[in-house]
Amino acid sequence: METMTGRRRHRRSRLPLMAAIVLAAGIVVALAVLVFRSLLPAAQRQEPNPHEGQIYVNDGANMVWLTPHENFAVSPLRRWQFVTLEGHPYYQGGDFTTRRGIDLSVFQGDVDWQKAAQDGVEFAILRLGYRGYGKGVLQPDEMFDAHLEGAHNAGIDAGVYFFSQALTAEEGREEARYVLERLDGRALEMPVYFDWEPIAAEDSRTNGYDYAYLTDSAVAFCQTIEEAGYQAGVYINRQQGYYHYDLSRLADYSLWVADYNYYPDFYYRFDMWQYTANGQLDGIDIQVDMNLLFVPKES
Repeated sequence: METMTGRRRHRRSRLPLMAAIVLAAGIVVALAVLVFRSLLPAAQRQEPNPHEGQIYVNDGANMVWLTPHENFAVSPLRRWQFVTLEGHPYYQGGDFTTRRGIDLSVFQGDVDWQKAAQDGVEFAILRLGYRGYGKGVLQPDEMFDAHLEGAHNAGIDAGVYFFSQALTAEEGREEARYVLERLDGRALEMPVYFDWEPIAAEDSRTNGYDYAYLTDSAVAFCQTIEEAGYQAGVYINRQQGYYHYDLSRLADYSLWVADYNYYPDFYYRFDMWQYTANGQLDGIDIQVDMNLLFVPKES
């Protein structure tokens, strides 16, 4: 009995020693791993970046990670290049000159264009017409002719936009032909813009619209306009620019982006920035959209 008890005691005395050896071995292995990782190049030590190759942008509703278009230029405009004075943004960078303008429709009514010019308006983008959101009938803006004549008489450059509800490329061409018929060869100093916006109404023809067709409609519109000798462009907001248009197919046209902010944070290249829908000007009794046009300086 005494011999067996002695053996058990001897085995118990070895257990703490074995546990200590195992613990020490674990520490040695952990230290070895740390040393090995410290010897690796920095790029190999970092954890994989889940947003590698993506951009972090404001899409008009949230800050989101997106994979950028491969074949479309990036905007060179930066936040520090803008200051706000008396409610208007001013560009302070060195790559562009800017021109300030408005866009308007029948809803602004009669305009005293001389007063608007004296208040700093250098150009105006005028609604020529629209497609009805219900039955899709093409209709004129009743103030277009008066607005175009008044702007030109005041020395203000003019362009055009058409409020589209096109569902197909053929409807985009139909809208462009309607614009050309109403212009009847009259001169424009600014582009003719395709302005497609969804309408949230029960009888809207764009309910359930497949946005895969939107770029086709815009390109068909712009091609038809340019074939007639006018400049063409597309009006977009950030949601449309990031999710609905194939911007690579719009690279040859002017882009006009709505981005209501103190500076334009849209990631991609654009030519004109609509910075507010609440502008107030002499000569216009109600609020009006305000824009900045960026004109590249000659090198």
